[in-house]
Amino acid sequence: MNETLSEALNEQLNFEFYSAHVYLAIAAYCSGESLDGFANFFIVQAEEERFHAMKMYKYLNDRGKRVKLDGMGTPNNDYSSVLEAFEHAYHHEQEVTKRIYHLSDLAMNDREHATIQFLKWFIDEQVEEEAMFDSIINKLKRIDTDSNAFFMLDTEFAGRTFVPPTNA
Repeated sequence: MNETLSEALNEQLNFEFYSAHVYLAIAAYCSGESLDGFANFFIVQAEEERFHAMKMYKYLNDRGKRVKLDGMGTPNNDYSSVLEAFEHAYHHEQEVTKRIYHLSDLAMNDREHATIQFLKWFIDEQVEEEAMFDSIINKLKRIDTDSNAFFMLDTEFAGRTFVPPTNA
């Protein structure tokens, strides 16, 4: 693996940790609004992002590359609504997808087959992530001002847990 690809993977590893930071900030917003189920949703999402970062950490180490951690920017901590928070998260996931595609392009250009195979898991994961956020946003828009439906969704998200995938 050449240094350009190694550095790009390291940059993405740091962005995955930043993504966890973004989701914890959204969780804190939800907690502040007494929306514990939505807060739990984003806490679990943060755990998943840390899992992604550590998957990249292990891969870089397995390939003999040095991981370098960077500082993180300050995520947005304030939202006008849960819908706005989910829209922000959806746009964030779209950025992650662009970055994963860029990594895949670099790996393909270098004919770095091991990394191409490694990144396939992340590409599949991003399809799921974007679809999930898109679906939740559509539900929140349909709910609009129906407090009963909103409460039901908050209750549903309270039961969400993170279980690392066995195929990862």
